[in-house]
Amino acid sequence: MIFLGRLRYRILAFTWLVFTGICTIALQQEEAQASPHFQAITIPGKTLEGNPLGDPVERRVAVFTPELPRFTSKLLTVYYLPGYGGSSEDFLDSNGDQFAASFQQLADAGMPLRMVVPDCRTRWGGSQYLNSPAQGNYADYILDEVIPLLEKHFGTPATPRDRIIAGHSSGGFGALRLAMMAPERFGSVVALSPDTDFEITHRPLAEEYVVKSITQKQMESFLSHGKQVVRPTSNLVQIMLGLSAAYAPKGPNEPGQFHWLYDEKGHWQKEVWQNWLEEDPVYIARRNPHLFMPYHKIYLDGAEHDEFGAQKGAKVLRDLIKPYTRVHFYESPEGHADYIEERLARGLEWIFDRKIRTIKGQ
Repeated sequence: MIFLGRLRYRILAFTWLVFTGICTIALQQEEAQASPHFQAITIPGKTLEGNPLGDPVERRVAVFTPELPRFTSKLLTVYYLPGYGGSSEDFLDSNGDQFAASFQQLADAGMPLRMVVPDCRTRWGGSQYLNSPAQGNYADYILDEVIPLLEKHFGTPATPRDRIIAGHSSGGFGALRLAMMAPERFGSVVALSPDTDFEITHRPLAEEYVVKSITQKQMESFLSHGKQVVRPTSNLVQIMLGLSAAYAPKGPNEPGQFHWLYDEKGHWQKEVWQNWLEEDPVYIARRNPHLFMPYHKIYLDGAEHDEFGAQKGAKVLRDLIKPYTRVHFYESPEGHADYIEERLARGLEWIFDRKIRTIKGQ
């Protein structure tokens, strides 16, 4: 009887340990699920069908929705455009955790915002979020497909002032250009180290020897549409190919083709460079500074030690549009890609007239 009693006790003890272990695992899983994270939503990509590079049409959008305080009834949306070569896929793994945590902190502080990150990559890396017959219609993809489908999915139709478009580097350029194309669609812009004033940010890259030395035969191999896609070994050359596809397409009669900045003899082509300038936010603003309405809020950020000089163009753009809209420039510490999450949060705080945070290193 004593033996049976002890056995029963051990069985009960073992059962309790197993039970508590299961509960602990369940709690850990629940805590993991409750932690800030992005979810994937698939977008059909009808606007990308038939793109000349044969890039994927159906793509995933990364969406972070914060846990909301009880008193909150309205959730505004930030459409965030990553820098060159970045996409939603970067936010669906651990790389998105810091952004998710930052947006949860904003929600906890009374600024509940949903964050949406699209995938606008091309064969070359990035699309600059523009329509181009040399790459596809990525501006239409965001404006006419991503935004309407996401708002329908979440049941949150928004007025223009409820939408914020933001981005970093090429994404900052994309945010500015999309807001210029469709100012009625957005109330605010946050552009971090945006590609502006191409004579400063892009011209030095275009004049690098590795770019100038590309031969006509190499260009033909890069632009071929066969099964064996040839890509350059230089990252800079690949970026310049992507920028050329966005800024200097040959036209709808030559899909996938674009003009190169150098001719077959290696001479600089001014007319092609002019095509680039036509897409430059600073160049556009010099011709027409009335790009935004008085109710718009434009936050421009440039790093103090930006490797590409993006802060210089951002300052010029601020001065051009300042008489006609509400705009603010902030010079953040360190370099081009430092403290992006904090810089984005600071820009959003300015837009909502909240307490402005101090960024590390300042």
